Amino acid sequence: MGVDVWLDATLGSVFGLLIGSFLNVVIYRLPKIMERQWAAEAVAFKAAEAGEEPPSPPEPFNLLTPRSRCQSCGHMVQWYENIPVLSYLFLRGRCSACKTRISIRYPLVEIATGALFFFCIQRWGITPTGIAWCGFSAALVTLAFIDWDTTLLPDDITLPLLWVGLLASATQLIAVPLYASVVGAAAGYLSLWLVYWGFKLVTGKEGMGYGDFKLFAALGAWFGWQALVPIILMSSVIGAIVGIALKIFSSLREGGYVPFGPFLVGAGFTAMIFGPNAIIESVLKLVGL
Repeated sequence: MGVDVWLDATLGSVFGLLIGSFLNVVIYRLPKIMERQWAAEAVAFKAAEAGEEPPSPPEPFNLLTPRSRCQSCGHMVQWYENIPVLSYLFLRGRCSACKTRISIRYPLVEIATGALFFFCIQRWGITPTGIAWCGFSAALVTLAFIDWDTTLLPDDITLPLLWVGLLASATQLIAVPLYASVVGAAAGYLSLWLVYWGFKLVTGKEGMGYGDFKLFAALGAWFGWQALVPIILMSSVIGAIVGIALKIFSSLREGGYVPFGPFLVGAGFTAMIFGPNAIIESVLKLVGL
């Protein structure tokens, strides 16, 4: 492997660290943006029913406004306090103003994104294909953490991920024929949709959300219908391991519910790095076959 490849991959990882810093903002703010939007729509609907004037719009709150600040004391984060990983180490994981501890998850998201970008550029180069897989990685990281925090998989991410996968297949940016990509998207959605309704009819409960259907459809678009069974097998194994560990350490949330999205994401990364066939081999080894 030439020096140029390692240099490109290193530059990709640096860019990934910067993107990871932005993903932390998306992970925190996007669910809150959605909640504010739902609340505003509910208030506007009630006002319209009552024949009242609609309320004045709230202060802007989006991915860019307002600037990042400490959630404890309101200290405005300066640019030099927002350098990926380095600022966290320099500040020793605490707010510079009130010394409140900053979650280690922030640098971990940055490191994970940087590592994934390094892999994508090292494997596919600084090409449209490499950039496409970098975007795929960033979307999955964001979805995994949002779902873990809120049990939401926003359409703002899952649907573009699905359509970009289909377009990447149509333009041959990824090595998946368009037929396999389209069938993978449809089969991915319908398979979990059927599981959802089957489980609900039998138990009267909802075992998963519609966001899981859309995420699985997106993975089907990126990897083709042949990868759906390996991906669902790996995600189920990962989910079982994590669920057992959480139960052992009494870390299950109220109701014992564990979101499925992060496990689909883990299986998606396994498919990207090792290939779908490697998933089957890994599962067979785990179950001792």
